[in-house]
Amino acid sequence: MTHYQMSSNLKRLLVTAPLWSSMAYGLGLRIPDQDAEAIARGNAFAATADNPAAVYYNPAGITQIPGQQISVGGYTINLHSYYTSPKGNDTETKSKIAMVPEIFYTASFKEYPISVGFGFYSPYGLGLEWPDNDTFHALRGKMEYLTMNPVVAWKICDTLSIAAGPTLNYAKTDFRQTLLPNGNGQIRFKGDDTDAGFNAGILWHPLTQHSFGFNYFSATKINFDGDVWVKGAGPSATASASAEFKLPQHLVAGYSFRPTENWNLEFDIDWTDWDSLNTVTLVSPLGNKPLPFNWKSSFLYEFGVTRYFGEKWKVSAGYIYSENSVPEANLTPLVPDSDRHIFSVGVGRQFEHWSWNAAYQLAWGPERDVTASNPLTFPIGSSANGRYTFLSHALSFNTGYRF
Repeated sequence: MTHYQMSSNLKRLLVTAPLWSSMAYGLGLRIPDQDAEAIARGNAFAATADNPAAVYYNPAGITQIPGQQISVGGYTINLHSYYTSPKGNDTETKSKIAMVPEIFYTASFKEYPISVGFGFYSPYGLGLEWPDNDTFHALRGKMEYLTMNPVVAWKICDTLSIAAGPTLNYAKTDFRQTLLPNGNGQIRFKGDDTDAGFNAGILWHPLTQHSFGFNYFSATKINFDGDVWVKGAGPSATASASAEFKLPQHLVAGYSFRPTENWNLEFDIDWTDWDSLNTVTLVSPLGNKPLPFNWKSSFLYEFGVTRYFGEKWKVSAGYIYSENSVPEANLTPLVPDSDRHIFSVGVGRQFEHWSWNAAYQLAWGPERDVTASNPLTFPIGSSANGRYTFLSHALSFNTGYRF
């Protein structure tokens, strides 16, 4: 890769640009929504886990699924963040619709207490783009993250199953940011990498009306390796760059209560170990730059209910309370994280071989006033202080087939 001569001022801009302090993974870029039926229940599904998406929500649940089944669908979301500066200027992110895939397959064997499954899904991704105005000057971040996840489950006895499997992941990112307060100059980073981890689950039915589910995803490390470009702030330059980023472990514990065969109520707690995200080092020929995050671990509190009707119809509703993960000093416009309230509803039907489920989800982040952010330079020399609110609408649909 050609590396052009650059002025000491341009080198300073490149080295101090906060690339990775912006491209991080709060709830806005984590995607815990992987199946329409589960989404309709507020993702409270770890202790139910009775369709092929159990590969993601709790792989031990696939021992409940007879024969061979496949589910194919997608999650489509429109994210919107709003910002008011300390001077009262308003702006909002560009309206963009993103869709992520969901494919799951399971097979159980009558002769053996073993089930296998496979999932292809996107547990991280999406992005935001602020318009080219006097506030953030065309600040943009995008990430794609795809996972392949084979699992094996063992039904130890009629009431207890366990499961585990590897997660094989590919990610790529594209980040652009204005360099100077007058809107001139731009820095862009593109990189990709693969990593691997694992997930595991336990499903316990001590009594007919009660079940408990536990689902765990390991931490992984992904080393985004690519190139960085700088232009419009002196001599143009291109250099190689990389940054090793830790994606956190997370654990879900759920309890399902079925007072009658027509009702299923579940409550889950989802914990993400964001405390592991401290400092990331951006490595390039221009010099290594430590980028502090200092995030904090957070919880999702998920509640869902499903009512089953005749002719195998079902209607569900759910609610999630999502805790903020980003301390005020480290908040950035690309991850304007906040406490959020997430509401969902859905409907589905099972036929002899075919099934379908559909869900709608609304996420609302109340106003968050930021007054003590570090001068994280959006662009360089400005501040992320101000008032942020968040709103998103999402639709999910999947169809399944029993062989």
